[in-house]
Amino acid sequence: MSSSGNITLEADRLQVQGNWTLAHYATLSSEVGRIADRGDVSTETIELSRIDALDTAGASLLAELVGADRLADIDRWAPDLPATRRALLRTLGEAMAGSHPPEPRPARPVRDFLAETGQRVEGLWQQQRLLLGFIGQVLATLVVISWRPGRWRLTSVVAQVHQTGLNALPIVALLTFLVGAVIAFLGATVLRDFGATIYTVNLVAFAFLREFGVLLAAILLAGRTASAFTAQLGAMKANEELDAIRTLGLDPIELLVMPRVLAMMVTLPILTFVGMLSGILGGALVCLLALDISLVQFLAILQRDIPLNHMLVGLGKAPLFAFLVAVIGCLEGFKVSGSAQSVGEHTTSSVVQSIFMVILLDAIAALFFMEMGW
Repeated sequence: MSSSGNITLEADRLQVQGNWTLAHYATLSSEVGRIADRGDVSTETIELSRIDALDTAGASLLAELVGADRLADIDRWAPDLPATRRALLRTLGEAMAGSHPPEPRPARPVRDFLAETGQRVEGLWQQQRLLLGFIGQVLATLVVISWRPGRWRLTSVVAQVHQTGLNALPIVALLTFLVGAVIAFLGATVLRDFGATIYTVNLVAFAFLREFGVLLAAILLAGRTASAFTAQLGAMKANEELDAIRTLGLDPIELLVMPRVLAMMVTLPILTFVGMLSGILGGALVCLLALDISLVQFLAILQRDIPLNHMLVGLGKAPLFAFLVAVIGCLEGFKVSGSAQSVGEHTTSSVVQSIFMVILLDAIAALFFMEMGW
């Protein structure tokens, strides 16, 4: 094993010798530090001819010892060194002499906050522009294939309906049933003070027919299905399967996105209807057990006081929510860069975006229907 380099003082002249390589960096660094700590040793006269081996790690320590500017001028004061060694030391000295540590930036909290806010708003705007463009591309593809039945991928649509709809049916029914029971409990607790517990039936019916049935189903699909779409398409992009599809002359939008979008637009109205029924059933069970409102009386109040248009309003929002959730999930899958970390980040982003857009559009639709008197 080669010996480490060292520094000795001979007749007021520093002698650098041995192997100045990465393997001995720790020992050499302590040698340089020892010389720097001694204030009575000058580095103006230094001898480098006894160095046996030298690499960039050792050269950086020499720059620390004699100074980067002086090392860059090595051709003048050490002309006897081999040309290759002088070239290495000169190049490293010039590089280190030209690099200066960045000056500390003064703290400006207000300015930094405004700058970060602007960057986030700009990023959100670019994200929405990309989403609008992708929606337009999906709609254009839908128009193109609508008139060509030979290009309909019914097998893929049926498979996606099974995955997004049938497999999600139990969790949607259970969740809406429990939420319906909770709303009935809350309504009964509040309305009991006014002697109007009978209106708990109306509260549960209005809540699930207009809002909670479609909203809970859409949020569940956003967390369950949009994330699955992103992970599937992201994994395909990471494995370069999307490039292979394009190489074969096929359109990934038509082949992968359209079956998922159409399947979601079929399954979410069905899940919304199931959610409405399950929520009302949960409310009816609470009314039966806590308020002594029989099932016959519950159904009679529904038939008498709840118009059909409330259910149509809820069902009418389902295709729009389904389209947005599916499109966002697919778009985030196409945005995956290829690593596993990117797949996780975009999967999380698709869930957050889908839930946000569903709640935002539901609020806008509620205001619109209220103003229209529907």
